[in-house]
Amino acid sequence: MSTTYESRYAPSPKAVKLYDTFQLREEFLIENLMEVGKINLTYSHYDRYIAGSAVPLQPLSLETIDPLKAKYFLERREIGIINVGGKGTVMIDGTAYELDFKDALYIGAGNREVIFKSDDKNSPAKYYLNSAPAHTNHPTKKVSKAEANKLELGSLETSNHRTVNQMIIGGIVTTCQLQMGMTELKTGSVWNTMPAHIHDRRMEVYFYLEIPENQAVCHFMGEPQETRHIWMDNYQAVISPPWSIHCGSGTSNYTFIWGMAGENLDYGDMDVSKITDLR
Repeated sequence: MSTTYESRYAPSPKAVKLYDTFQLREEFLIENLMEVGKINLTYSHYDRYIAGSAVPLQPLSLETIDPLKAKYFLERREIGIINVGGKGTVMIDGTAYELDFKDALYIGAGNREVIFKSDDKNSPAKYYLNSAPAHTNHPTKKVSKAEANKLELGSLETSNHRTVNQMIIGGIVTTCQLQMGMTELKTGSVWNTMPAHIHDRRMEVYFYLEIPENQAVCHFMGEPQETRHIWMDNYQAVISPPWSIHCGSGTSNYTFIWGMAGENLDYGDMDVSKITDLR
């Protein structure tokens, strides 16, 4: 089988207060991404969100998995894809979409066949995948990094100067509930999403990449007065529940892809936590 998956249930904040490092990583860290020749998926019961990856040497088909109880993967789902590897092509019901490095692709519900390909198996495409339930079909759309809506946030003085590339988001792509984008930290900056915030009507997943060799990112989560941390390596993702903050700091600058789904599509719907109130 070229597709593997695991399911993660949804712990409460009361339970997470008691977790040790092993339990915290077991519940929220996704470590098996970008495995060559495979599709790996993690199904979270927070908003029925799926995060995963596909790294094709030979063509890989997006197959349904048992938790979906569906005839095909996108029968009742939408999916967002961002390529963080070599050039590749995604075939959707016979139509080809070419994705270069950091290009994004949205695929709406009802598309039956999705096939991932690499242009060069010596430099394979590395597709990062996020999927959420969908109530209707919206058109497939490719979004290059150049076409993203860009927000310049933070400053070098506070070590959080960054560019937020909004890619699969309202005003660029019409979706049911999925939103995705990519944040790139400037040289000399290490903090992302600071001040931290919570959006109780949406869950989120962070996927960290471009972490230099022998460096790492410390991801912070938990309630604002009960924070926890997870040390993360390149090509790892972390699930952020709706009750949890989500921010991180690296030993170098890096990039991360954020994806979220839930009750609303208002990017600005968040409750910011004052830095001095975090515990």
